[in-house]
Amino acid sequence: MDTLSFKTYTPKPDNINKKWVLVDAEGQTLGRLASHIAMVLRGKNKPGFAPHMDTGDNVVVINAEKVVLTGKKIVQKEYFRYSGYPGGERFSTPEEMLERKPTFIIENAVRGMLPKNRLGRQLMRNIRVYAGPVHPHNAQKPEKITF
Repeated sequence: MDTLSFKTYTPKPDNINKKWVLVDAEGQTLGRLASHIAMVLRGKNKPGFAPHMDTGDNVVVINAEKVVLTGKKIVQKEYFRYSGYPGGERFSTPEEMLERKPTFIIENAVRGMLPKNRLGRQLMRNIRVYAGPVHPHNAQKPEKITF
């Protein structure tokens, strides 16, 4: 009797080829950009994708301060954080966050599109976001991609 065998594909560490990718966020819509970055971080754009492993590339995002939010999200959307103390709730808009910490908006959007477990936290170590056009990763020779 033949039994069906559906085994999970696990790529060998030798077969995982991690590249460096450069993404320019200037003029890009935040959500669309974040979903593409999350896909590259997970490795879903590669034929050797495994859902339980880090097979994705390292992503360098430049010009994070020039990302675009559609509609009135720049003033109406709210980011929430809580200190743990009574009255410690803080709300901020993307407009305020772009002034204070422009990299937060892209990091937060990408984090929300990754798995909520150890793998997602590991994948977040493979992204570097910079507010301006200058980045210190020229030695890795990142390949520029556009979405």
